[in-house]
Amino acid sequence: MSAYPVDYDQSPPVERSRLSVFFRWPLLIPHYIWLCLYGIAAFVVLFVAWFVIIFTGRYPEGMYNFVAGFLRYSTRVNAYSYLIVDQYPPFDGGEHSEYPIRVEIGPRPPTSSRLKAFFRWLLAIPILILLYVFALWLQIVAIGIWFVAVIMGKTGPGLTEAQRFPISYYARGSGYMYMLTDEYPPVSDTETLPHLSQPAA
Repeated sequence: MSAYPVDYDQSPPVERSRLSVFFRWPLLIPHYIWLCLYGIAAFVVLFVAWFVIIFTGRYPEGMYNFVAGFLRYSTRVNAYSYLIVDQYPPFDGGEHSEYPIRVEIGPRPPTSSRLKAFFRWLLAIPILILLYVFALWLQIVAIGIWFVAVIMGKTGPGLTEAQRFPISYYARGSGYMYMLTDEYPPVSDTETLPHLSQPAA
């Protein structure tokens, strides 16, 4: 089986910035404002792309790249908000391979299924249920990280590794809902893109 076309990797720190962790929610305010604006634009583009795919069977490349950029950005903001990393996220949807949260999205497929696009949100109901459950999981672990990091100034890999799976599924599930792929997202991290299976330099 080939690797899923939306993949996630993380390189969380062990030594933590107590101040950054303690004031994480105020630090997120600029990103939440931009995420809201960026998200509105992305969903307008996605709505138009939905019609285009239904009528032509193709995802316009410019729209595909814009929505893919939003997915990369939103995943980085989510990872930062759940205390997986301390490095402040960039305010754009570029790949940023140097950032400790990396989302790799494959190239636009030459064709997309009109039928799967038409019923995408119906097909995505199980994904939405899982994402809700995983969001609770991430919040609980983030609370643990907050206390440990503020008190100890570091976190062991066990806590951040506990967040890898749910946030990687967020990236895969969102990629499917955004019609970046017609492949249903696997509930597994075993099929990784080759260059993401290597640690960041």
